[in-house]
Amino acid sequence: MPVEFKDYYDILGVARNASDSDIKMAFRKLARQYHPDVAKDKTTADEKFKEINEANEVLGDPDKRRKYDELGANWNHPERRAAEPQGGFGGGFEEGPEYRFDGTGFSDFFEQFFGSRGHPLGGFGRVRPGDTDDRSFAQRGQDIEGDILVTLDEVLHGSTRTIRLQRSDPRTGHSTAETLRVKISLGVREAQLIRLAGKGQEGIGGGDSGDLYLRVKFAQHPEFRVQGADLYHDLDLAPWEAVLGAAIRIPTLDGQVSLKIPAGTTAGQRFRLRQKGLPTGGGTRGDLYAVVSIQVPSHLTPDEQALWGQLAAKSTFAPRKSS
Repeated sequence: MPVEFKDYYDILGVARNASDSDIKMAFRKLARQYHPDVAKDKTTADEKFKEINEANEVLGDPDKRRKYDELGANWNHPERRAAEPQGGFGGGFEEGPEYRFDGTGFSDFFEQFFGSRGHPLGGFGRVRPGDTDDRSFAQRGQDIEGDILVTLDEVLHGSTRTIRLQRSDPRTGHSTAETLRVKISLGVREAQLIRLAGKGQEGIGGGDSGDLYLRVKFAQHPEFRVQGADLYHDLDLAPWEAVLGAAIRIPTLDGQVSLKIPAGTTAGQRFRLRQKGLPTGGGTRGDLYAVVSIQVPSHLTPDEQALWGQLAAKSTFAPRKSS
């Protein structure tokens, strides 16, 4: 099955030599624009949001980015294709069935080079003796594994997704497709495996089919970082807001809330919003931490420079000694 190349640099709108900071800034800008919660065209935004998440998943990870850059212009050269495992299989499984998903949030290109699509988890297992007289040599089909992109909103509320699984046999050219409903439970965790029993590879000699496992990957959010059940938000403050204090509106998964910033707030200081994180089980949730970053103006007008000079002259800080 042909795979379409994804130019992740073009998707994020950055140069190939972009710094990690440039990539992070580009992703956050686009994610804020296309996040399904704020975009006007939900259908178009959803697909675009998945695309920029995939690009960030690769370019934001040093190992994945290095591998991606090594693919280069010859990524689809016949010699390279022959060396790459097809459908996630390698080492003796090249002639086995190939699998393709639609609706998991990841492209075929990502799954082929960076995902786990079609990965055999347990090999063939023998059916227990004595099940039936004609199944004594039956073999259970392989389990297969893929990735599924899950948003933080799905983690908070749970959801049911519809995916399409296509199975192709390169030896016969025969292909089948099946639509599956995947339940994403409230409070699902990163890297958790969602099991769909009997949806793996077919067994041999009447053996049971294997299972399909979908490995959860959280979609990167433009406003939050995830640590366990806690969320972290970078709170940018102007110097005068940190010095004088302010009432700031900050985002949460439940909508914006007001946070009182006391006078004399310093960079790196954290403000805790209880129960504004992800579900932990038992009806409780983690916390949201707003981490302060003080943004210094990059350009000042002559009048602004004069005001800052007056403040410096009246400051109680001891003057620095010149070197």
